[in-house]
Amino acid sequence: QVQLVESGGGLVQAGGSLRLSCAASGGIFRINAMGWYRQAPEKQRELVAVITNGGSTNYADSVKGRFTISRDNAKNTVYLQMNSLKLEDTAVYYCNADLMVRSTPWIPRDYWGQGTQVTVSS
Repeated sequence: QVQLVESGGGLVQAGGSLRLSCAASGGIFRINAMGWYRQAPEKQRELVAVITNGGSTNYADSVKGRFTISRDNAKNTVYLQMNSLKLEDTAVYYCNADLMVRSTPWIPRDYWGQGTQVTVSS
């Protein structure tokens, strides 16, 4: 059974940094894209950053130049380095993976982590 386990959230002052990690495990055949989304209170979930298995990246305009997504394919892990954090970055951050499992390697599916809270204070 596929699991995405996130870590690294917490409370940080504005201007500070945090690094999120997300490790995928459980019968994985291949991971295509991995990404981070976030959801602030009373707002819709939005894409923060995504990275393909080839290393191509895409970022939300609001985080460009401040956040960096990376991945370690050998560890099935994706990271999000967040610098120059702003109050508006406060949200629950969710890891996402588009992957295939060994039992059905021809069917890509979306999987989500449980979410990790990031709170930026003034």
